[in-house]
Amino acid sequence: MRAAVLYKRREPMVVQEVELPAPGPGEVSIKLGASGVCHSDYAHWSRDTWSELPMVLGHEGAGVVESVGPGVTKVKPGDHVIIAFGNKCGECYFCLRGQPYLCTPGPDAPAALRGRKIRAGSESVWQFLGVGSFAERTVVPAVNVVPIAKEIPLAAASLVACGVSTGFGAVTKAAKVEAGASVVVIGTGGVGLNVIQSAALVGASRIIAVDLLDNKLELARQFGATHTINGKTQDVVAEVRKLTGGFGADYSFEVIGLPVTIAQAYEVIRRGGTAVVVGVATEDAEVKFNAAGLMRTAKILMGTQAGNIQPQVDFPKIVDLYVAGKLKLDELISRRFALDEVNEAFRALHAGEVARGVIVY
Repeated sequence: MRAAVLYKRREPMVVQEVELPAPGPGEVSIKLGASGVCHSDYAHWSRDTWSELPMVLGHEGAGVVESVGPGVTKVKPGDHVIIAFGNKCGECYFCLRGQPYLCTPGPDAPAALRGRKIRAGSESVWQFLGVGSFAERTVVPAVNVVPIAKEIPLAAASLVACGVSTGFGAVTKAAKVEAGASVVVIGTGGVGLNVIQSAALVGASRIIAVDLLDNKLELARQFGATHTINGKTQDVVAEVRKLTGGFGADYSFEVIGLPVTIAQAYEVIRRGGTAVVVGVATEDAEVKFNAAGLMRTAKILMGTQAGNIQPQVDFPKIVDLYVAGKLKLDELISRRFALDEVNEAFRALHAGEVARGVIVY
């Protein structure tokens, strides 16, 4: 099969022939139909992170089951599926408590959960987050696939794997935003737009989108933002207070991963409000807060890992909401790319030209 292999960070990925091993016990081979291009992929291309090279990036994947390994009964060849990235062993301390997004698989877990490799010539190549969806095919644990109806477009379905579910979960599962609440969303990229439309879905009264690019703020309005603030030309904290009777918002969501915007998310909420960190920061990033203020304001600062999603439960809910016309998925796709255009897809993402780019196979 063909895959985009990253050999050196901040240099173009190489699209080449690679060898994909057959599925082992408990594993599923999937012919990918589409892969979203997520900022988390870009982060591991542009930053010196924990991930090992060489590597096939991509973790927003949907496709068709080609074959299954011994012991797999959950799906069969021909089934359409969304792939849940990362560890989902179903047996560890966190999985048993309904927190698979914090999974820590043991030494007897399937190889793909511990980190699976494919071959590119004489080299072993990692599949990013156990998926590696910048490739024509992948092999993943059966516990990581969620069957969907064949009528669901795979390009739209691929976005459920991360961007859509992370935003949806941040609102509905992490923060548990209630109807009538005021919400600020800092960063209106692919995930931020899904925070916005999920806040609209649950009935938030004011949804204030913050970004530095006017074209992204206009897109935010299309997804449900009631007000927009350009952080380059406006005082974000002051503007939010004007829009919330001087108190600050009930909830804020930071969807960038920068210390300055995380601190800003904390500042824009009212006393007793909740700030949720969704964005992926660098490993050495630190945020400072006034210690006395943490106590006196009773503000809540929390993080969310992938929206605190349970894929087997929440992916079908999101797909049903899409079918019912209550969540926009097709509208998220600004541009479609061939696998050979993967480096252009990264350029467009970094330039802020797309809500979501999707590689279509």
